[in-house]
Amino acid sequence: MKILISDSMSAKAADIFKNTEGLEVDVITGENPEELKARIGEYHGLVVRSSTKATKEILDAATNLKVIGRAGTGVDNIDVAEASNKGIVVMNTPGGNTVTTAEHAISMMVALARNVPQATSSMKNGKWEKKRFQGTELTGKTLGILGVGNIGSVVASRAQGLKMSVISYDPFISEEAAEKLGITLVTFDELLAKSDFLSIHVPFTSDTKNIVNAEAIAKMKDGARLINCARGGIVDEAAAAEAIESGKLAGAAFDVFSTEPPEPDNPLLKLDNVIATPHLGASTLEAQENVAVAVADQIADYLTTGTIRNAINVPSVPAELLASLGPYISLAEKLGSFLGQTLSGGIEEIAVEYSGDVVDLDVAPVTIASIKGLLEQVMDQNVNFVNAPVVAKDRGIKVVEIKSSRAIDFASTVTIKVTTSEGERSIEGAMFGKKDPRIVRIDRFLLDVVPEGSLLLLQNDDKPGVIGNVGTLLAENEINIARMHLGRESIAHEAVSIWKVDTRPSDEVMGKLAALPNIISARVIEL
Repeated sequence: MKILISDSMSAKAADIFKNTEGLEVDVITGENPEELKARIGEYHGLVVRSSTKATKEILDAATNLKVIGRAGTGVDNIDVAEASNKGIVVMNTPGGNTVTTAEHAISMMVALARNVPQATSSMKNGKWEKKRFQGTELTGKTLGILGVGNIGSVVASRAQGLKMSVISYDPFISEEAAEKLGITLVTFDELLAKSDFLSIHVPFTSDTKNIVNAEAIAKMKDGARLINCARGGIVDEAAAAEAIESGKLAGAAFDVFSTEPPEPDNPLLKLDNVIATPHLGASTLEAQENVAVAVADQIADYLTTGTIRNAINVPSVPAELLASLGPYISLAEKLGSFLGQTLSGGIEEIAVEYSGDVVDLDVAPVTIASIKGLLEQVMDQNVNFVNAPVVAKDRGIKVVEIKSSRAIDFASTVTIKVTTSEGERSIEGAMFGKKDPRIVRIDRFLLDVVPEGSLLLLQNDDKPGVIGNVGTLLAENEINIARMHLGRESIAHEAVSIWKVDTRPSDEVMGKLAALPNIISARVIEL
């Protein structure tokens, strides 16, 4: 079988394939999409970094492709849904960049505190501006960490070594898990108010988009400093630039930007007390070698023995069971993803309950799919079918599996109940026929929801006019409604509705929805 390495990476990856019996490897980098499309049909494995785009068009031409491996974590350049449809396993290398990215955040913080890049530039211009570049000590200062996943926890440990006090806002970590890391959990507003340095380590989602905006920055300490080595778009760059110009913030360090490379007129690039690097978080010799070796080992194992490791779209299930178990795995992952996008509070327990015919199957992979779907919505690290149970354990989350052969309303159901510091949430799903998944209950509300696409989840008082107001607002903004599902507990009490829409509403539209009469809450769920 033949493997194509289409992006530049450590030569050790090619060496692993060359030394594996039954495998051949070609290293051909820098091809344009048409060249890759013409070539890909002869290969069984494809190894990429971030340059190659494994689009639907490329995958349509990849008639022999069995596996794609990403030497790194992010798979934005791979059409995972289309790969799954074609039975192509997509693997990545979680953890390979963790220490490197954390160290870069620490490096940025130190350089920011002591004006290292600015002073270097001044010296090279023949100046000796000792007073101009007076810095600040890190010892005794408070580092606020937004998000304590793999990277955030490493940043915390390094900062503790620098004798800094570490606090964090992360609604999805338990007090016990944070205590083990030596981190004090605080509210988001407390994090802003108490941090001398604020380091960002959350994923980019609809909930974290521009979470550090003008309003948040106004709550920060005067003279605080901001570091973003996570994802572009989490910090409102214009607001940050304005705060630095006004003196509200003493400076900032950015490794990531909302548009990469950033536009030349990006205001951050014009400020002397802003340090900027071109997305170097994972760019060390060690990290690039680690991920290259890891992805080559994984692909070689899969193509020669069938062993699946770190796959993001396929659990470790024997082929003979996948036909019967696969639909439940997909359902459970969507249930977890839906619930994960609605949670608040630190997660303490995840209970996955099975009833009916499904209990006759080996449901362990289904439970893992539930955990994966849920945790990948709330973590700043990669969560896949392999590491989901370990991630839950490391976060101090108890996982419970419950089976009952007695079916109640459906032949088989899967229910996920999550206990957080703020209460319990639940979601139940069933299979209509053999391969037609449905969400049939959300908390106490019965529904019949097809779990796919952009879904508006509205909670409202059960009063006349709510549906009409929502429909009118969506129509005014040219948002087409594909399906609508309603559920309520009793007349004139609370109700929920889920609206499948063809285009995702903007933040402005969501704000207008939330402001409609009798609407309690409004959010977008992406499945």
